[in-house]
Amino acid sequence: MKRSLFGRLWPNVTAAVLFIGFVFPVYWMFNTALKPTGDILSEDPVWFPADLTFDHFSTAINVDHFWTYVANSLTVTVLAVVFSLVIALAGSFALARMRFKGRRGFIIGFMLAQMAPWEVMIIAMYMIVRDASMLNSLVPLTLFYMMMILPLTILTLRGFVASVPKELEESAMVDGCTRAQAFRRIILPLLAPGLMATSLFGFITAWNEFALVLVLNKDPEAQTLPLWLSSFQSQFGNDWGATMAASSLFAIPILILFVYLQRKAVSGLTAGAVKG
Repeated sequence: MKRSLFGRLWPNVTAAVLFIGFVFPVYWMFNTALKPTGDILSEDPVWFPADLTFDHFSTAINVDHFWTYVANSLTVTVLAVVFSLVIALAGSFALARMRFKGRRGFIIGFMLAQMAPWEVMIIAMYMIVRDASMLNSLVPLTLFYMMMILPLTILTLRGFVASVPKELEESAMVDGCTRAQAFRRIILPLLAPGLMATSLFGFITAWNEFALVLVLNKDPEAQTLPLWLSSFQSQFGNDWGATMAASSLFAIPILILFVYLQRKAVSGLTAGAVKG
């Protein structure tokens, strides 16, 4: 009985400790952003502030070019995710359904690309963009972000395509559908968990990317939120309320997207990892 009780108890305790460890920094960030400056500087930590204030958020939002940074981040992130999904749908179908010479090499190449640290290629990327006279442009950022998230997107969706029985597709083609119509009507609806999982991964990767925009986009009008956040503290010094408000504004889109997609995203990554 004791072993049985311990066997049920330790996973729950471990999960609770991990939950607190991951969630507490997020809670403290929002807590600090909403506290008056006096409570932030108090020697005794204020866990549950009695008076909430949005002045720190107002300070962060009124920084020069803030809404330009928001628009730039949303533009490059959403376009990179959409383009990667469109390309990955075609690529994953080809890798899962078609047999051609070099297919295994393609798969290994995508795996190696996924493991490669993109930071070591920043100098080469800078030279390519400079020679193309596209510095301070959102187009290179979008293309490079798309390439960053494309390998995992293809590998994940390939598992989902491979898990769909070929008989369903063949039956649709016997009934008069072309291969493209069979893919759109039969296979594509079954890829929803994988699409959500890869979309979430791609959004987080592109939204958080910092090093590339730091090198390629020096013009404030062409920068994104990660670079704005890194320079925020240098502008406001020890104004921790405004700094935490800026961090909260940066994290809110990811938190909303994760809460909305978390169930299907987790199941999608798990299924895509073991099928095919």
